[in-house]
Amino acid sequence: MALTPMMKQYMEVKEKYADYILFFRLGDFYEMFFDDAKTAARELELVLTGRDCGLEERAPMCGIPYHAASSYVGRLINKGYKIAICEQLEDPALAKGIVKRGIIKLITPGTYTDSGFLEENKNNYIMCLYIDKNNNSALCFADVSTGEFSCTDTPFNLSIILDEISKYSPSEILVQKNMDLSTLNEIREFFNGSFTELDEDYFSGNTEKILEGQFENFNLKEYTPETIKCCGSLLKYIHETQKVNFSHINELQHYNVVDYLTIDSNSRRNLEITESLREGKKKGSLLWVIDKTNTAMGGRQLRRWLEQPLMDRNRIIERLDAVEELSGDISFQEDLRESLKNIYDIERLVGKISSKSVNARELNFLKNSIEKIPDIKSILSHFKSKLLKNMYENLDELKDIYSLIDNSILTEPSLSLKEGNLIKRGYDSKIDELREIKIHGKDWIADLEHREREFTKIKSLKIGYNKVFGYYIEVTKSNLNLVPEGRYIRKQTLSNAERYITPELKEMEDKILGAEDELVSLEYSVFLKIRDAIEKQVHRMQISAGIIAQIDCLSSLAKVAVENNYCKPEITVSNKIMIEDGRHPVVEKMIPSGDFISNDTYMDTSENQLLLITGPNMAGKSTYMRQVALIVIMAQIGCFVPAKSASISICDKIFTRIGASDDLASGKSTFMVEMWEVSNILKNATNRSLVLLDEVGRGTSTYDGLSIAWSVIEYICKNSKLKSKTLFATHYHELTSLEGKIEGVKNYCVSVKKVDNSIVFLRKIIKGGADESYGIEVAKLAGLPEGVLKRAREILKNLENGKAIVHLKDKEQHIKNPNDSENSKKLKKDENIKLNRQLGFSDVEKESLVKEIKNIDILNMTPIDGFNKLYDIIKRAKSISSDS
Repeated sequence: MALTPMMKQYMEVKEKYADYILFFRLGDFYEMFFDDAKTAARELELVLTGRDCGLEERAPMCGIPYHAASSYVGRLINKGYKIAICEQLEDPALAKGIVKRGIIKLITPGTYTDSGFLEENKNNYIMCLYIDKNNNSALCFADVSTGEFSCTDTPFNLSIILDEISKYSPSEILVQKNMDLSTLNEIREFFNGSFTELDEDYFSGNTEKILEGQFENFNLKEYTPETIKCCGSLLKYIHETQKVNFSHINELQHYNVVDYLTIDSNSRRNLEITESLREGKKKGSLLWVIDKTNTAMGGRQLRRWLEQPLMDRNRIIERLDAVEELSGDISFQEDLRESLKNIYDIERLVGKISSKSVNARELNFLKNSIEKIPDIKSILSHFKSKLLKNMYENLDELKDIYSLIDNSILTEPSLSLKEGNLIKRGYDSKIDELREIKIHGKDWIADLEHREREFTKIKSLKIGYNKVFGYYIEVTKSNLNLVPEGRYIRKQTLSNAERYITPELKEMEDKILGAEDELVSLEYSVFLKIRDAIEKQVHRMQISAGIIAQIDCLSSLAKVAVENNYCKPEITVSNKIMIEDGRHPVVEKMIPSGDFISNDTYMDTSENQLLLITGPNMAGKSTYMRQVALIVIMAQIGCFVPAKSASISICDKIFTRIGASDDLASGKSTFMVEMWEVSNILKNATNRSLVLLDEVGRGTSTYDGLSIAWSVIEYICKNSKLKSKTLFATHYHELTSLEGKIEGVKNYCVSVKKVDNSIVFLRKIIKGGADESYGIEVAKLAGLPEGVLKRAREILKNLENGKAIVHLKDKEQHIKNPNDSENSKKLKKDENIKLNRQLGFSDVEKESLVKEIKNIDILNMTPIDGFNKLYDIIKRAKSISSDS
């Protein structure tokens, strides 16, 4: 059996776009068939039906109304699918045979621009990665909705590539099909978004010409060959999927990785910079605290600032000076914020103008936004700081664009461009003339209806209209006897009425309908000319939008500084970090006002290089460490910081090793993940880096862990190429002996007050090491049963006294110093008792169990995990006892 002609057409299109869900236009519906139908029905909760296709079995099918497609497309895109839109390219009524159809647009996660489904305060990036045969690599990122396009190049380094992916969080990544499989798998493991693999030929095409055609004054000599291939291929992909050349993608911004503070993916996650670790939401993150922006553009800009803190001291200081000036004049700041509230998303409106998808209402949004620019510029004129002054001088008021839209587009135009009602009276004389004919024609119809009622005395007589018969006079059958003979021409008979026409009525109908059709067509044509005129000014609008976004960011930071009592940090290159009464910006917002305990920090690369912090769990070590890193990040984006005073030396990288979890899918244990992270830090940190290490070595046996932690401290402090400013939290109290032995190590601990059998966390970081871990007291706070706690105290006491409980034939026997010669002889005499080399009573094994109990991390354990751990400890103690 052969496929039907329509299904054959479908299969020909589908073959070319096998990786896409094909939306195939049939009348008023987009239909999907076969596997596409099954996928769409499952993901969109549609009814799966079937259609005869010429084969023995019916083709699985589901469909959606074409006018509602955007909502369905958005849902599929958000799930990572790609969609091909296949439209009817000719009028079915005029087609001979099968209606001609073709792909008009390819929609992918990285090229999706529907503002209804994009996060307004977050960019939607698509990324391209290219690695040549000599291991040179290039990366580029674009946001089709806003027109941003940036690139960088570097000798291949997987760590750098992963860091850049983490920074931009692209929705889609383009890679070479022949890329090294191990590299590709590492990236796939790290990035769970959409991947598109392209043939090597794709990167070898006319990439130079594509770039020269897209970017004005593009100079090939300024870019490496791999960068040209990477950027050109991404542009080609955008053109091929969107089927349009975007005029708003007009500036290629090249950056160097070293221009910005490097924060690896683990650190971004652990520090909760843009989203919380627990729920993955904005609330609970640093961005949540400092984002008081009033525009979508400002929200996206502030997120970018946080993702790419500056390394340029002058630029940082310029931002800080602007924030200082804004925060010092509350009146002007509030006026500025009020003006910003009425600014729409100019960047994405410009994107819609460029893609020819903007409607009349959206042009009014643009006009209303431009209307506020003079107010903003007037406020800026009062400021003297360098950055605000430059913004004032460069902010284009776009008055010509405002006038064009204001003079041409109706205040409340139609949503559809094909329905007319777009252009204002007085803008085009022909439109005015046709609109008069349309209005007067309808007035004439109403007048005719009134005259006919008067003449015939038929009060129910009415003049109606439909698309089939046009205008008609309708008389109910009960009044047919009143119709004057020969006055009307019968047109249609209904069950309860007759419809008539007159030559006069048909003549006016032709005028009215002709005027309406011509009016709709003319208004659409005039609108396109207006849109094209505005599109020529895209670059000017983008510059103004960028300035407004920065003003919004600075205003937000100023507001946060005032509300939260932040201070202006001093930015230095001294390699010292000095913070007086520093606070964690997020934690202090989550607890009652005034309850947060502030702490000082002093770090350098000589005597105070590595601060060794001891103290119990829940005492605040991790909070303290994180707050130092967040204060550095805030300072380097040009934000005031939560402290009484701060002097921050510019850092080049921030690394954290906080917490760990099994990566079972990749076969990596907690300890393996921990060691991989530490290895990455030791290989990539410098003496300008800030390193946060929490409980290094806890994932293995006590002495292994202690040895590793000790060695890591030595390496950081003694390696001349490293010497990073480091905060090192640990439960290994033995490490406190390193102060005075290794230059740069200083002991600090979290102050704790013990009252009877309870403890009070004072959350104050003080000099010196902690005397004990208070693990059982923490367990009590976590809610473990009193019986468990009591038994734990007994075990701990015996362990601390060098004793262990040994079970011999259901009897409890205490043995002191099982390694001494006398006890060893007694044990040797008993043939049924053997010393277990691994779990015996040697000092090593005894200390191992002690340390394991001390290192129990109650905060990161569920109650059931706590019971399981305690059971395991008791079981081990019994095993030691019985084997001894």
